[in-house]
Amino acid sequence: MALEIKILDYGDIELESSFLVLGRDCGRTRRVLTLGFLIVGGPYPIVVDTGYRSNQIMETLGMRGLQFHENMIENQLARHGVRKGDVRFVCHTHLHIDHAGKDDLFPMNTTVVLNRKELEYSVSGLMHPQYPAPDIKHLIDRLHTKSALRFLDLEVTGPVELMPGVYCEAANAHTEGSMNVHVHTAEGIATICGDVLYDINDQLVDPFREIHDAEPRTTGNHGTSKRAEKASIKKLVSSSRFLLPVHDRPCKIEGGNVVGRLQDQVPGPIVQTLPKRNWFPA
Repeated sequence: MALEIKILDYGDIELESSFLVLGRDCGRTRRVLTLGFLIVGGPYPIVVDTGYRSNQIMETLGMRGLQFHENMIENQLARHGVRKGDVRFVCHTHLHIDHAGKDDLFPMNTTVVLNRKELEYSVSGLMHPQYPAPDIKHLIDRLHTKSALRFLDLEVTGPVELMPGVYCEAANAHTEGSMNVHVHTAEGIATICGDVLYDINDQLVDPFREIHDAEPRTTGNHGTSKRAEKASIKKLVSSSRFLLPVHDRPCKIEGGNVVGRLQDQVPGPIVQTLPKRNWFPA
């Protein structure tokens, strides 16, 4: 059976527009998705990112959480016939407030997988309060529980195969320890890219205020250099068939071009065709 990726809808967030795309609509609010992903078709289910803990916790960042009963992680998994106890690995693109808030709902024999540098970064104080205490303290409990955590050292090892067809690779963008999760599907490589990309249209299709050819726009929220973030985005577009950010609908890539947007699963139907643009000419 081929690997498939199911979208988990954890609710929306309202936040300042320039947080998502550098310099865009400063002071104006945008409402965005918060997604997780369920990888099925292998020997066991894998969840990538678990969303934010509660609507109230988002207020600590001056943001508004819009999470309802149907967005609870157990209800999202149940839509695909999966229970929390069925999940073998919970992977994290990174540990920000809207990505690791529901880890404590999984049993301790569900292994949380993260890049070691990301846990180090989360306790460094460099991006406080984007790493809230309840989420990180739970991971410290896992740190002292047998097999409850799996650390990857992706900056040293390069990509690591988690199970056949699923690879973790250092993102080298957004946070110091962010990672991408590559899934080899029947239709090509689908990359869960966390917050390396926030907004497909304004970062890739028609990059906000960029004048150079094939130059993506960075986010307004990154802990690495702008050059590193741009390079990481270019690498994603040149190496993946599908890109799956957490705060926007997935897109399909052909020849370095964004050619469509997808709805409920990847691979899935193209529901909106976009004009081609030659981002990375041969």
